[in-house]
Amino acid sequence: WGNISFNRSRIFMEVIQMKKIFVLTGEPSGDKLASKAISDLKTINPNLEYLAVGGENLKKIGIKTIFDLKEITYLGFTSVFLNIFKIKKKINLTVKEIIKFKPDILFSVDSPDFTLRVAKEVKKIDSRIKTIHLVAPQVWVWREHRIKKLRSFIDHLLLLFPFEKKYFDKENINSTFIGHPLLESNIKSKIDISQIIKDNKKIISIFPGSRTSEINVLTPILINFIKKMNVEHKDIFFVFHSTNDHIKTIQGLLNSSGLMNCGVISNQEIKLEVLKSSVFAVSKSGTISIEICNAKVPSIIIYKMNIINFLIIKMLVKVKYANIINIAADEEILPELLQSKCNPENIFLTVDKFLKNKEEIKKQIMSFQIVIDKFKTKHPSKIASSILINHF
Repeated sequence: WGNISFNRSRIFMEVIQMKKIFVLTGEPSGDKLASKAISDLKTINPNLEYLAVGGENLKKIGIKTIFDLKEITYLGFTSVFLNIFKIKKKINLTVKEIIKFKPDILFSVDSPDFTLRVAKEVKKIDSRIKTIHLVAPQVWVWREHRIKKLRSFIDHLLLLFPFEKKYFDKENINSTFIGHPLLESNIKSKIDISQIIKDNKKIISIFPGSRTSEINVLTPILINFIKKMNVEHKDIFFVFHSTNDHIKTIQGLLNSSGLMNCGVISNQEIKLEVLKSSVFAVSKSGTISIEICNAKVPSIIIYKMNIINFLIIKMLVKVKYANIINIAADEEILPELLQSKCNPENIFLTVDKFLKNKEEIKKQIMSFQIVIDKFKTKHPSKIASSILINHF
């Protein structure tokens, strides 16, 4: 009888160890968000098995990825259209790998045009796989009709912003506002950045994007902006924040420019410390602006895309602003320099004006703090991980 009891315990432990999660992301920002939730989940239950489509953040916490994010990160309608067959092939491959892995949960994060298409196909093939999606499609920006379709293949939505919930409640879709994981309090860093930033120069952080297309368009504009800044400001060092995938590209462009007061970094801990030490930031529109605001660094938003993509988006969107901080506030707290306004002269004039007006900087910081406080909960990653656990 003792042996039977022991065998039962062993079988029970093996069943626990067999629980699996497939983590599905489509770009670096989603990879970062996913890694925060999974890191927390690993501390709660170390006996889970993972496989992913992810990037450097998930790899860093030991999650194997089936292919590189670079292979699926396409931006804009024209880019997607031109690569439609490649994307379809990757969707089919991803679905096949997920079904082969037999996860209990498919945890998809952001990038709805990729991740939700995969989730829909997976659910068709095996309805037993629970589908949990973090970062709701921005139905409050455009394509609200998508909500009804989600109910058929998403078991639970994890929301970053409190104003989103009413849209999904209306369609009886299970959803939970968890807060934004990038706003979780961080342990104070002990990293010394004095070797990176010398001569006591002020730092301006530059965020040119995480996609190749963004970097190719925005980095030359930003280099010319820096040249204009160097005429007026002699005490500033400009730090480009990048990923491992793009650091060489940006460094090559900086080397060709002849600029001596620039650097590029990709280490996450160093990037955070440099950001916190910055007097200002120039950022492409996106998730990063939330991190910048959380670090209490004043900033402006820039963006430029293919004219066809821009015209299509302009026809479809329902909001006045591009950035989530401005959308939530319904006012332009962070100046947005988009399309034709995104040029070296305009960026220089806007940044220069802020640096010469401390009251404007204080006003901006106070305004965005009110907004991001509404996005905060005590432990977003713990809420996310507990919801994942409850779906086993």
